[in-house]
Amino acid sequence: MFPIGRLAKATGVKVPTIRYYEQIGLLPEPERTAGNQRLYTQGTLERLAFIRHARDLGFPLEAIRELLSLSDRPGQSCAAADEIARRQLAAVEARMARLAALRDALQRMLDHCANGTIADCRVIEVLGDHGLCAHDHGAAEAGHPA
Repeated sequence: MFPIGRLAKATGVKVPTIRYYEQIGLLPEPERTAGNQRLYTQGTLERLAFIRHARDLGFPLEAIRELLSLSDRPGQSCAAADEIARRQLAAVEARMARLAALRDALQRMLDHCANGTIADCRVIEVLGDHGLCAHDHGAAEAGHPA
């Protein structure tokens, strides 16, 4: 049994995040000491390490919830886990394609830069007129709110 600070240090997950994971049900409620200090088991440490690794790979919390549920039933087929990983891979590939398009757009802006004055600056010109871009890379598509 270990307190939240040791759990955080052992997993590299911040204390507020651990509390949040408890609040949303990804981690079980911990036992408490007479002084109301949280105490965690080795099983909770392993579960939190799983969550941390999945987050590092970009899995959304709902997918992690599904994966944890599957891991709690080790005798069943792994087809559902494979499908969740496939969805994550597709999401990563889509993000990579959007980032490549953004990189290309930025490179084109810089390639056409005459290194003159701001009045003739291609970067300023393109940012002021989205129609000069070769691809649509709107804020929502780039993962940012509009």
